[in-house]
Amino acid sequence: MIKNDGDFGLPPYAAKNRDVVEQRLSDVSAGTGLQETLTIEWRTKPQVVQVIDMPVNSLYYNPGTHRIRAQRSYDPQLDRRLDEDPWSEDSQKYLQHLLQAEPSDPSKRDKDFDALKQSLADFKQNEPGLITREGILVNGNTRAAALRELGVENIRVAVLPDSCTWADINRVELSLQLRHDTRRPYSYINRLLTIDEQVESGRPLKEVARDFRIRESTAEQDLWVLACLRDLSDRSSAGDVQLRLLDFEDAQERLREVHRAYAKESKADAQKAELLKENRLAAIVMNFSKTDVRLIEADFRGRYLEHRLPDELKAPPAAGPARMIPGINRAVKAEVPQVAAARSFTDSVLRAKAVVRAKEKVPSAQLDAATSVFEAAHKAVEDALEPAGKDARVRKRKQAAPDRLNDACQDIEQCITDMVLASASRSLDEEVLDEAVLKLKATLKKLAQATTQTIEVPGEGVEWLRDAVRQGQA
Repeated sequence: MIKNDGDFGLPPYAAKNRDVVEQRLSDVSAGTGLQETLTIEWRTKPQVVQVIDMPVNSLYYNPGTHRIRAQRSYDPQLDRRLDEDPWSEDSQKYLQHLLQAEPSDPSKRDKDFDALKQSLADFKQNEPGLITREGILVNGNTRAAALRELGVENIRVAVLPDSCTWADINRVELSLQLRHDTRRPYSYINRLLTIDEQVESGRPLKEVARDFRIRESTAEQDLWVLACLRDLSDRSSAGDVQLRLLDFEDAQERLREVHRAYAKESKADAQKAELLKENRLAAIVMNFSKTDVRLIEADFRGRYLEHRLPDELKAPPAAGPARMIPGINRAVKAEVPQVAAARSFTDSVLRAKAVVRAKEKVPSAQLDAATSVFEAAHKAVEDALEPAGKDARVRKRKQAAPDRLNDACQDIEQCITDMVLASASRSLDEEVLDEAVLKLKATLKKLAQATTQTIEVPGEGVEWLRDAVRQGQA
């Protein structure tokens, strides 16, 4: 839970830190040696800020950092505490834990954090962090956590202008994170949340996409995925437990492929697009691989899965009546039965996985029931994927011959261009070309013979090929 206005107030030792910062900035300015600076984007313009040394233990982790935005939900109680008092010892310890943790599973230590810590031990600090005058870390939170573990007393930090606000802090952090030389990018879910936050603040999507160095269509895709994940999280609620956004941290490529397939299908049939989306999202929740998820199409449940499902996972909810939108007196169509059944199955899988993930927080009877549902659903989908895979391979073989001919046509088109260029420069080897054409003639003869054995009613193209070969033999 992040405060909407993003204002966390000032830490308890803000005044003390400000005095130390001002004194050290004054000392650096008065010195005669080479002064270190950092260039930042400040209110849309470049600005050079001074770098000083600060005691690392006197600084505060930024409770609003985008780096661990999704991971905050790992411990709901500490997350609430962080909202209530972000500068307390417990809150700061929680932030330090999340900075050291694996993004997809904060119960585990992140190998990238250990690599950063080792790099700092071997090569010291290469680039300065960034703080406010009150000692709040704007950039360099993870480095500060590593330096504290190493027992290093001081950290090199640049200092923001005195007039900075929390809005400035968020913008500067984002601009520094998106530089090409960044060493530790945001995790996938935190990146989605940051894009969404920027758009919700009123910035045009095109501008946000440019900052992230992605196409606007990619940013639209990311927002679509985030909306799906929020929906899945809400639908997974089972009493006091539910899935978190960070539980989908490792599903980036699979989710992007779902969007591409959904967008393509929705142009032809919106209902089939919804079926495809629900079928594939259920498989992602069950952690099937990318190649398995690709086998799942809109008809997957009807053709392969339905008769393999146990009864408790088969019965869909009755399709409800059309809903009325308050205020405009307009009806919204109820879900068709097939989509309702697919959503019901996905919901069952979501709730079961939420309980299994929270196994230490739920009664054993509830855990056993959820485990049974999840395993039954997983086995049914796994069994259904086998015939779906076989059919996909058959379809691929059916398409292989036409695809190869299309590729050959493209090569011949390129050959024509190459011939024109070679002729213009008088570098065309006509004898070698003649040998290649004779080889093409022999190959086309074999192709014509193959069509007589495999195609009973030839179309216009095959008929032309056969006639051309017969005339060549006459």
